[in-house]
Amino acid sequence: MVHKEIVLILDFGSQYTQLIARRIREQYVYSEIHPHNLSLDNIKKISPKGIILSGGPMSIYENNSPQIDPEIFSLGIPILGICYGLQLISKTFNGSIEPAPFREYGKAHLHIKNKSSLLKDINDNSIVWMSHGDYLTKLPDNFTVDATSENSPYCVISDIEKKIFGVQFHPEVVHTEEGKKIVSNFIFDICKCKGEWTPKNIVEQDISNIKNLVNDDNVICALSGGVDSSVAAVLVHQAVGDKLICVHVDTGLMRKNESEYIVNLFNENYNIKLVNIKASDMFISRLKGITDPEKKRKIIGNTFIEIFEEEAKKYRNVKFLVQGTLYPDVIESVSVKGKSSTIKTHHNVGGLPKKMNLKLIEPFRELFKDEVREVGKILELPDSLLMRHPFPGPGLAVRILGDVTKEKLDVLREVDEIYINEIKENNFYDQIWQAFAVLLPVRSVGVMGDSRTYENVIVLRAVTSLDGMTADWFKFPSDFLEKISNKIIRTVRGVNRVVYDISSKPPATIEWE
Repeated sequence: MVHKEIVLILDFGSQYTQLIARRIREQYVYSEIHPHNLSLDNIKKISPKGIILSGGPMSIYENNSPQIDPEIFSLGIPILGICYGLQLISKTFNGSIEPAPFREYGKAHLHIKNKSSLLKDINDNSIVWMSHGDYLTKLPDNFTVDATSENSPYCVISDIEKKIFGVQFHPEVVHTEEGKKIVSNFIFDICKCKGEWTPKNIVEQDISNIKNLVNDDNVICALSGGVDSSVAAVLVHQAVGDKLICVHVDTGLMRKNESEYIVNLFNENYNIKLVNIKASDMFISRLKGITDPEKKRKIIGNTFIEIFEEEAKKYRNVKFLVQGTLYPDVIESVSVKGKSSTIKTHHNVGGLPKKMNLKLIEPFRELFKDEVREVGKILELPDSLLMRHPFPGPGLAVRILGDVTKEKLDVLREVDEIYINEIKENNFYDQIWQAFAVLLPVRSVGVMGDSRTYENVIVLRAVTSLDGMTADWFKFPSDFLEKISNKIIRTVRGVNRVVYDISSKPPATIEWE
């Protein structure tokens, strides 16, 4: 997709980099994350309205610390450096950075000395969020001090003529009181963006692009029934009409009665051709004895493509496959971060075979989950579908740690149904980003009816999040956890212990595999 205006984020490994993109996109300006070593030629091709240098975990003087081509500062493009990015600016322009005598982690107060355009309408003494061990001790050449904090004498700096700005704190996190306003000042007042990247414009541009791409060919859509694939199916149908064939594959890795629900929902509400393929035996047999989560994802990805390509042979001129791939899938699978490694391969990104007969259409590859939901609202999909919790493409295969068997799947399906139904009945569902159960590859000793048992352990997980890139565990009341534990153990044969996961992301991921 071509964007008229884009703010480019160069990533130096910060855990908050995705939040920078979110803060910009919330204000209807498109932003994109690239590695810190993106070439100058590629930057010129992208032609961004502004560039943001992210934070990072390293000191700029460490061996192998990520650096930047200093020519980037000669492009005439406004630049904002955040934390590590500020220190890179300082190093480039003869400032000094040293280990701080008092490291700043957490809240600090911003003391404004000069109202630069970056600090327009920002209140003096507002709270900002710090996370740094080094700090500036000498101002870079031709820069002005715009603000300080208790332990940072050069907390905000600027060279107005070159349109280069730096902040020692993180404006992208919610703990910085006026962070959104600072980001807004940069993208609108300094970069002169207009904010035209709206859900309505996204839909119109996608429909036009897909029409031109597909032309007279036919298209298959991988319809899992989740938010992303469902919105993608309706969007592509508006673009190509009867040229679309949706294919739902019952992998045997779905939640209880999930395939029946999806097929009925689409048949009753949308005039879209839908094929339902039952392939549980194929998937489960191919996963037999496989314990490595990456191998699971690749087997599942390859099997999906094999089925779709076989189905495509039944129709004339099927050239394209539609998937609901999201931007976080790409970020986590392809390692776009400057100093990070791949977190996990998503079955619909890195899990796909290298050689495919079908060309991919991925209308949401640049979007976060909440942005897809906004697109879905424009397309008038019901909230009952749009607000469903995310469900991984590999399904329950990555919620069973260790090898996958039909028996384990049946146990997990029963647990999952009880858990989700109880969450809905207690009005927690809409407060939670994602809730699910995990079956561990361990057994524990228990007592039932005066007899010793040696059975499965279930982990319950529920998190709150905006986009899935960061998440916090949901604080259920203790009596709810007690009730759900008792109900699962009483009802599901083969389970004698239930635990609740209280890990946040980072450092944990939301899913266990």
